[in-house]
Amino acid sequence: MKTNLLPEFLVERDERRCIRCKVCVNQCTYETHSYDEEDDVICSKDENCVNCQRCVTFCPTHAITIRKNPNVNTENANWTVAAIRDLKKQAETGGVLLTGMGCDKPNLTYWDRLLLNASQVTNPSIDPLREPMEIRTYLGAKPDELEMEMENGSILLKTKLAPQLRLNTPILFSAMSYGAISLNVHEALARAATKCGTYFNTGEGGLDKRLYKYGDHAIVQVASGRFGVHPDYLNAGAAVEIKIGQGAKPGIGGHLPGEKVTPDVARTRMIPTGTDALSPAPQHDIYSIEDLRQLIYALKEATNYTKSISVKIAAVHNSAAIASGMVRAGADIIALDGVRGSTGAAPKIIRDNVGIPIELVIAQVDQRLRAEGIRNKASIIAAGGIRSSGDVIKAIALGADAVYIGTAALVAVGCTVCQRCYTGKCPWGIATNDPWIAKRVNSDIATERLVNLLRGWSLEIKDMMGGMGINAIESLRGNRLALRGVGLTDTELKILGVKMAGA
Repeated sequence: MKTNLLPEFLVERDERRCIRCKVCVNQCTYETHSYDEEDDVICSKDENCVNCQRCVTFCPTHAITIRKNPNVNTENANWTVAAIRDLKKQAETGGVLLTGMGCDKPNLTYWDRLLLNASQVTNPSIDPLREPMEIRTYLGAKPDELEMEMENGSILLKTKLAPQLRLNTPILFSAMSYGAISLNVHEALARAATKCGTYFNTGEGGLDKRLYKYGDHAIVQVASGRFGVHPDYLNAGAAVEIKIGQGAKPGIGGHLPGEKVTPDVARTRMIPTGTDALSPAPQHDIYSIEDLRQLIYALKEATNYTKSISVKIAAVHNSAAIASGMVRAGADIIALDGVRGSTGAAPKIIRDNVGIPIELVIAQVDQRLRAEGIRNKASIIAAGGIRSSGDVIKAIALGADAVYIGTAALVAVGCTVCQRCYTGKCPWGIATNDPWIAKRVNSDIATERLVNLLRGWSLEIKDMMGGMGINAIESLRGNRLALRGVGLTDTELKILGVKMAGA
C-alpha cells in the first residue's frame, strides 16, 4: 500500500560544506543517507529519518541539519499532527503502534510544580564545602527498636538486622535488561554502580556470566517470564526484585523481538536463539497478596535469607493499599514506577494513557505506611521520569528512600531519546544487539560518563540540602514541609501532602 504519511523530519545538506566523506552514510542505521557514485552526491530519504542526530553530530564539516517537516495538516487542538499521523499509520499497517522510552505528554509532570523550601535567618543554611553532609542510604526492613549492651566499654548491637543495601548516594540504575540494551551498556551500568557504591538492576533478562563479578552491586530481577532465573543468578546479586509491573506499560507483559535475541542473549535468557522472548502479563503464580508472600519467602529461602527482596509495581490508583499488602507479605523494598517510566518497547496507546504520575503515588504510599505504623518495615524506591538531582531530592521529600534512573543514565551514555528503541537499530549503540552497531558504545567511556553523572547529582543534592539547613538525607525523607506547590489545585496539594507556596 502506498503511504500517505509525510516525512516527519527533513534532512537538509549544505552542498558547499559537504565533502562526500560518507560519514553520514556509515553512521545512519536507518539507511537515510546513500551515496550516488555516478553523480558524486549524497542523497537522503527523509521518510527514514528519526532525528537521532547521529549524522549531525559526526559530520566533520557540519553540513547537515535535521528539522521538523513544516508541511503538516492544518493546526487543530483536538486532531493534532501526532494523532493524525498515528491514525494513518494504523490504516496502513493494521497493527499496534509501538514506541520506546517514556510518556512524553507535558501535563503529567509534577516535579516542575514543586519547589524546595530553603532556610534563612531563623534556620541557618549549612555550607556543604565545610560541613559534613550525609547522603548515605540503607535500603531494607528496619526493626521497631534496637537492643544494645555494653561490653568492655564498647556498645554492641544485639538486635539482628535484616539484610540492607548500602548506597553512597540515593540513586540506583533502573531495570534495563540485556537484550533490550547492549552488553557494553549493561557492563557500563554495572561498573559505574560498583565505583559509586550504588546498585544497577539487571532487568528481566538475567545476568550475563561475564558480569557476575559485579554481583555485589546488582539487583537481580525475577519477572513473569522467569528469563535467566536460576539459583546461581539469584545468589549472584545483592538483592532480588520481583517485577509485577512497570510504569511504561502497567498491566501488560514484556516482549523482546526475536531479531534481538542473539546467541549470547539467548544463553543468558535460557531460550532458543532468534525466538521472541514473551513475558506474560501476570505472574501466573501470583493472584493475591498471599501468593506474593509465598514467592517472597521462596526467594528468601533460595538465597538463605541473606538478600533483601524488592517488589516492583506500576503506579496505579490503589498503589498505597497494594504497597501495604506487599510490606505485610514480607517485601523489604517497594519499587514504584510512574507513568513516565521508560521502556524499550510498548504499545504507544498504553504508554500514554495507563498509569498515574509517580509524585502522587510516592506521597500516598509513604503516608499510608506511616499511618499503619509499618513504614520502617520496607524502603521505597521511586522511578519514572527522574531527570535531575532536583527531581531526586523532591522524591525523597515526598517519601521515597531512593530513586531509580533509566532514561537519564542512557542519555548520559549518548541516547538522544528518538523513541525507536524497539527497532533494534539504535544509532548510538545502546538499544541494540547488532555487534557492528553495539561497539559504538565504549564501555570505559560510558562508565566514566555515568560516574560523572552520579557524582554531579550527589554534589547538587548536598548543595540543596545545605540550602535547606539539613545535613542528613534521613531528615528529608518524607518531610513534605520542605516542599511547596505552585499552580496546583487544593485536591492535588492534599494528595501530595504539601502546602501552597506562600502558605
